[in-house]
Amino acid sequence: MSGLRPWVLLALFAGLTLPLMPLQQIFLWTWPGMARRFPMHYHRMACRLLGIRVEVTGKPPVEGPLLIVSNHVSWLDILVLSSVAPVSFVAKKEVNGWPFFGTLARLQRTVFVDRERRHATGNSRDEMGERLKAGDILVLFPEGTSSDGRNILPFKSSFFGAAEIAGVLVQPVTLAYRGHRNLPMTRRILPSYAWYGSMELAPHLLGALAQGPIEVAVVCHTPLSLSGERTRKALARHAEGEVRRGLSRALHGSVEIG
Repeated sequence: MSGLRPWVLLALFAGLTLPLMPLQQIFLWTWPGMARRFPMHYHRMACRLLGIRVEVTGKPPVEGPLLIVSNHVSWLDILVLSSVAPVSFVAKKEVNGWPFFGTLARLQRTVFVDRERRHATGNSRDEMGERLKAGDILVLFPEGTSSDGRNILPFKSSFFGAAEIAGVLVQPVTLAYRGHRNLPMTRRILPSYAWYGSMELAPHLLGALAQGPIEVAVVCHTPLSLSGERTRKALARHAEGEVRRGLSRALHGSVEIG
């Protein structure tokens, strides 16, 4: 059955997802509030289907405006974070052109950014600001790429400027892939889930599904603001420190999983 497991799960995932995609499109056209919330309920079902157990520590957001800044481990981060709160994501522009996954990203109202061109960065930051003004919760991965799940890369401050709007808070969130089949996640197993470097998506996806259920800790830290003397660079450093400490605690067992 282990060889069939990823294909069975993919078939079930498609059976769940494909009928709901036109429904989300209708919500985007006719019911913006539901278009924000519906992906959260969908991703909760997807996590249960794929055997992803999400355990939350702290207070997850329920409404915006809010900018979540999180470490980035895997394509699975999208399912995990979206199952916790009604969010949209900030993603590199290349994702928009990916078959199927690009469509899913657009349906979740993703903001696509070009990190390579300075003037495009300003436009993307403005778009993020407008979405925050409208009350959205946006998720930014300020490392700029995914990591190995055991370390945090330096946070880039470029897009923190989108939070320079009265009433907008920035909430650091730690993702820790710390359990596999109700046992601690090992260094040998973790690369089956952490998608980074030159790993190709399709083989990695099938390998992750074949490995079986996992437990992911989501640690929601205290929200911060760009007020007073705090600059976006100082805020980025502070958020990075919070996420780094949260990962260390989660991986060493001081954050309890249910």
